[in-house]
Amino acid sequence: MDMIAEPNSSFTFPADFVWGVATSSFQIEGAASEDGKGPSIWDEFCRVPNTIADHSNGDVACDHYHRWATDLNLIANLGVDAYRFSVSWPRVRPGGAGAWNEQGLAFYERIVDGLLERGIKPYLTLNHWDLPAELQAKGGWANRDTVHRFVEYACHVAQRMGDRVAAITTHNEPWVMATLGHETGEFAPGIKNRAIAMRVSHHLLLSHGLAVQALRAQGCKSKLGIVLNLSPVVPATDTPEDKAFAQLKDGKLVRWYMDPLFNKGYPADVLAYLDNDAPKVKDGDLRDIATPMDFLGVNYYSRKVVSASGHWDVHKGGLPFTDMGWEIYPEGLTELLLRLNRDYVLPPIYVTENGAAFKDAMTEGQIHDTRRVDFIARHIDAVGAAMAQGVRIEGYMVWSLLDNFEWASGYEKRFGIIHVDYSTQQRTLKDSARWYRKLMQRNKAERIQAELLARSA
Repeated sequence: MDMIAEPNSSFTFPADFVWGVATSSFQIEGAASEDGKGPSIWDEFCRVPNTIADHSNGDVACDHYHRWATDLNLIANLGVDAYRFSVSWPRVRPGGAGAWNEQGLAFYERIVDGLLERGIKPYLTLNHWDLPAELQAKGGWANRDTVHRFVEYACHVAQRMGDRVAAITTHNEPWVMATLGHETGEFAPGIKNRAIAMRVSHHLLLSHGLAVQALRAQGCKSKLGIVLNLSPVVPATDTPEDKAFAQLKDGKLVRWYMDPLFNKGYPADVLAYLDNDAPKVKDGDLRDIATPMDFLGVNYYSRKVVSASGHWDVHKGGLPFTDMGWEIYPEGLTELLLRLNRDYVLPPIYVTENGAAFKDAMTEGQIHDTRRVDFIARHIDAVGAAMAQGVRIEGYMVWSLLDNFEWASGYEKRFGIIHVDYSTQQRTLKDSARWYRKLMQRNKAERIQAELLARSA
């Protein structure tokens, strides 16, 4: 008996709304040194002692490199419209410059063509954090030359696949690469220097703008945009200190990226706070960063509650938490989308990542992840609430298709709507996958009904 809850929402999504699932290359592919792939900064970071919680790495991950056809069949079985995936830069150009790797490029062409054969729109991300290690040895994103290497990479990939993919994202979550990778050192490449982190953030934004210009100049047909991880930042208390601290944190997380992308330059309060650590901006950089986009991707997982004292326990908020220790606060997604729509002149928005890690239990071959079902359902309602208030949102994508390598958490955290047994690589649909499939089926039924009504009118 099917015990999966029926999808229920007070908002009717439009017929052309895009429903999807998302992954990234390093987290699922494995085949870390096969068929000419070069090392990435994450390959190297995983080999530094005590960087990964379970001492694991991405050498095998979900073995998607060898199981891609089966995985595409799983995606098709869900009935989604789109699959968001990333290309591994060191798989297609191992040194980040120099020779291209035909075997790597052919792999992603098989992915794109396989998706199209199954009626699924490919949404391609160029940079989901796995920078070629050879470029890092030359300074990585702190080196302005990497900006130009990225533009070359973007253009070459687009020449091969840009006629068949629905959208190309330049960067996924530049804040994570800059701050966690170069200021706190929690993520690859493990640098702890604020000035370097801010230089990295500027070069990521600049490379985005220049890549969009170059892709348009060569006639790329795909929609072009960037994906940011964004959250409402709220003070833990009403004290002036906490309010000021929350404003600064919002500046570093949200406005530092949104303002220059939408032609407002870097926020003055953050520049003043950074002082000598602020990046050196050359003439024309801000103009290039503000190159108009076709879409903005928003990744949302939770809000951020902050305190100037640094001693606030977020658990005091009384809300439930995911296995990552993040508050479950769907209303924050509506709040965020409304704020972005109010403060900026935006292109269409896609919610490009949204999901939750929970400790899943296998019971008689099934995984009844009711908390994840509830999480996804409530956040989809939050998207609908924003759309009902005038925000132009054209798609929603669940993170993640598969349980996978969760960066510094290794394999301890499971975000997937499909369970992966890492010892056997067996895939098992969780209840959340079946629930999401029902949502797709209902959505398609509504599309057909709307078309029939339109014809009879």
